[in-house]
Amino acid sequence: MQLLHSLPIESVDLEAQGLAHHEGKVVFVENALLGELVDAEITRNKPSYTKARAVHWHRESAQRVSPRCRHYGVCGGCSMQHINGSAQLAIKQRVLEDNLWHIARLKPESMLPPLDGPAWGYRTRARLTVRWVDKKGGMLLGFHERRSSYVAVMDSCEILHPRVAQMLPAMKALLASLSIARRLPQAEVAVGESVIVWVLRILEPLTPKDEALLRQFADQWSVQFWLQPGGPQTAVPFYPRDAAALAYDLPEFGLHMPFSPVDFTQVNPAINELMVRRAVDLLDCGPKDRAADFFCGLGNFTLALARRAGSVVGYEGSSTLVKRAQKNADLHSLASCVGFHEANLFEMTQEWLIAQGRFDRVLLDPPREGAQALCEALAGLHQSRRVESLPRRLVYVSCNPATLARDAAILVHEGGWRLSQAGVINMFPQTAHVESIARFDRAA
Repeated sequence: MQLLHSLPIESVDLEAQGLAHHEGKVVFVENALLGELVDAEITRNKPSYTKARAVHWHRESAQRVSPRCRHYGVCGGCSMQHINGSAQLAIKQRVLEDNLWHIARLKPESMLPPLDGPAWGYRTRARLTVRWVDKKGGMLLGFHERRSSYVAVMDSCEILHPRVAQMLPAMKALLASLSIARRLPQAEVAVGESVIVWVLRILEPLTPKDEALLRQFADQWSVQFWLQPGGPQTAVPFYPRDAAALAYDLPEFGLHMPFSPVDFTQVNPAINELMVRRAVDLLDCGPKDRAADFFCGLGNFTLALARRAGSVVGYEGSSTLVKRAQKNADLHSLASCVGFHEANLFEMTQEWLIAQGRFDRVLLDPPREGAQALCEALAGLHQSRRVESLPRRLVYVSCNPATLARDAAILVHEGGWRLSQAGVINMFPQTAHVESIARFDRAA
């Protein structure tokens, strides 16, 4: 074991690794915090950097706490359980600010206070890997190990919804008892207001005995099973067929949002409520405003905006989600002021934007790839002096600070916008994932 002695930790990166220097090289030190003095075991030595793991502390940070989960450090589901909550938020805010500055050379005119909520038991959506490994005792069900394709040995989880975490050992035993135990690559779970749904990805049909075991488990644990023999579109209810529909609520806007267990929804309902409220408040729509929601999904923001704006149009690349969103609009008698359209938002043009008519307010909520084509189209309208087609305000909800910064640079440096406000959203406490929100206004 090669040790680096008495390394002073100078900063912490997004993955919650301490950064130090030794003999002219950067050293990434797992489980080390800013201000600590550690001895570290080298795990990888490259010409330009070194990877290491802290094994002894000469000086500990006041931000250090004891991880709650006994699988922490091996399971890759979390990377920040050893850091207190306020320090986690500070790290995420610094990541957002650093990305905006180093990628876009931008500083927001003001920083929004972070959106924070439950730190434990918050996760109502998860995709868990299922794998039979003889060397580890048979069936494994869980997240991947940290920086590995191996499946972590898990019989509990502190970030999953408590009812889901409680049934993990029983679920693992159930899957191990099935005839197709070695042909089950994935189990996806979704928790709604009234039901928990497990979607099993099956590569071979179930036997009658398998089906009986699933029914028995569903009755015992009050869950519903869906089976997915192919892609997400093949997922269908198995048992019980008459279970309540999955749904989440946005009570401030009087919304009850049904969804399928394979639809995209946010994993943290409490933070989602706060996020939707903040986005609607930042857009500040009035009854005469026409708004657009790009990457609208099943209408998470769209229908809330419809409670404030005169009309709203949602655009989404998935035809399945467009249909779901329209059903949700119909459910709330909002079809007269809301419309949804399928569109490839990664191949956007100025001409297409102009054809949609003028919007007073625009919301973007893209996936990790960001919304580069759409931002370039908006910037192009500014450069071609078609400013009458541009909205006065734009709010961008992001799950990747790097692509947010890239797109912000386009909007500001090429499109004549101001970056008025930005802030972090702690959608995934205990992890390094950074969600954020930014408001852009047309320059005077």
